[in-house]
Amino acid sequence: MIEKKKSAKRGRRSPVGDRRQFLTMMDPEIIRAIKTAAIAEDRAAWSVMEEAAREWLERRKKR
Repeated sequence: MIEKKKSAKRGRRSPVGDRRQFLTMMDPEIIRAIKTAAIAEDRAAWSVMEEAAREWLERRKKR
């Protein structure tokens, strides 16, 4: 008997490494600017945001 593969849900991606989803709210203009910058650097928006969060946490730690 042939098993039918389940199709992936639209818009859902497999997690990258051990990352987990984190929902937040931001100004639409900021979101647009982040997405535009990510595209310009050929990166994912989540990668840009993760880098920004790491840098912010590092600055906070130095206080």
